[in-house]
Amino acid sequence: MVVHTPYWWEEAPRPELPEEPVAGQCDVAIVGAGYAGLSAGLELARNGRSVQIFDKGLAGGAASSRSGGITSGNLRVSFSKMISTLGLEHAKAYYGEGIEARDDLARFISEEKIDCQHQRVGRFTGAARPDHYERMAREAEALNTHFDLDAAVVPKSEQTTEIGSDLFHGGVVRPDISGVQPALLHQGLLEVALREGVTVHARTAVSAIRPEGNKFELVTSRGAVSAGNVIVCTNGYTDRAAPWLQRRIVPVPSMIIATEPIPEKLMDRLCPKQRMLGDTNRIHHYFRPSPDGTRILFGGRTAGNLQVDGPVPHDHLHQSMIRIFPELADTGLSHVWWGYVAMNLDHLPQLAIKDGVYYATGFCGSGVVWARWLGRKAALKILDDPAGVSAFENQRFSAIPFYQGNPWFVPAAVAWYKLLDRFGL
Repeated sequence: MVVHTPYWWEEAPRPELPEEPVAGQCDVAIVGAGYAGLSAGLELARNGRSVQIFDKGLAGGAASSRSGGITSGNLRVSFSKMISTLGLEHAKAYYGEGIEARDDLARFISEEKIDCQHQRVGRFTGAARPDHYERMAREAEALNTHFDLDAAVVPKSEQTTEIGSDLFHGGVVRPDISGVQPALLHQGLLEVALREGVTVHARTAVSAIRPEGNKFELVTSRGAVSAGNVIVCTNGYTDRAAPWLQRRIVPVPSMIIATEPIPEKLMDRLCPKQRMLGDTNRIHHYFRPSPDGTRILFGGRTAGNLQVDGPVPHDHLHQSMIRIFPELADTGLSHVWWGYVAMNLDHLPQLAIKDGVYYATGFCGSGVVWARWLGRKAALKILDDPAGVSAFENQRFSAIPFYQGNPWFVPAAVAWYKLLDRFGL
């Protein structure tokens, strides 16, 4: 029987927090209790601020505990393209901050002793087309020239040392990328934040954020709150409480399937180095062995009206996995689940300030790294700490024309990109 909640929740179910009284006033109110909101709250609380975090669902019940747990810190705009469009200095600032953010996450996990199965195993990305391989090789060379990454190009003749599949045309290994158990990471972060005095109100929706003199009023399902500052960390789950952000963020469903346990010898052949894995299609797939090395977790974008934690169509994803790993054709699935990632027109994570409200958002499917990093940056900016400076602040953050938060166009866009992938365009 297939379970329709995240595989990660078997080990780290989302907690039902005790209901705390909602204080009528606080220094900082944060909307969203995922990685970004908790990271912001933790930094503020450790600097003496009173913090309340509000989440309309369970703490961490959305994207933070539903991802593939890959600490890529990806940027959707390639380093080479950034150099050509923005110049080398800006490209190095963006990509350099991504490297810093990934290292900072590893440091945080270590220093806080969070047992989230953090494994620095590297990532292999397979080239879906021969020309993709050439492009990836040039990108790896550029990154190695400007950063100490040791990205390695793997020709097709050698790729079985990285992945037990003949589907790809070679690929690139990034040894600096890790895997985590995302629900355990969130649980550890939550426990640290609560211990430091952050108040987290789960199942407490925010319906409006209004200026109130030099403060803000938050209207919540459990009463009004006056706060000196507000940080919005809702990302792909943004609703009408944050209309400015809602016009700039497109929630795109991303689905993951988990196989039943796989024999050890087969796992050793499919994932010989236990790496994180991916491909270069526009509608790309991200996949990995489970932290205990017993099954494959395989994810990709999807579309349509999906039932939350209920049966959802997933055969397309299963078939994609079998195309890569034909040996899994008869292997059953144990879990199928999905969550929203947040895309935007500018294809970059965003640290924005609008009318005094701070936004850490737009992680474009790489929130394991970017959410914690930019949530903390938002807190540091409120604290007037110079460490709050980021290449991702005060960027262009374009509204989507004629868009008010209903992503009606996502199914058509996904179908179009799949067609381009099919014909190699």
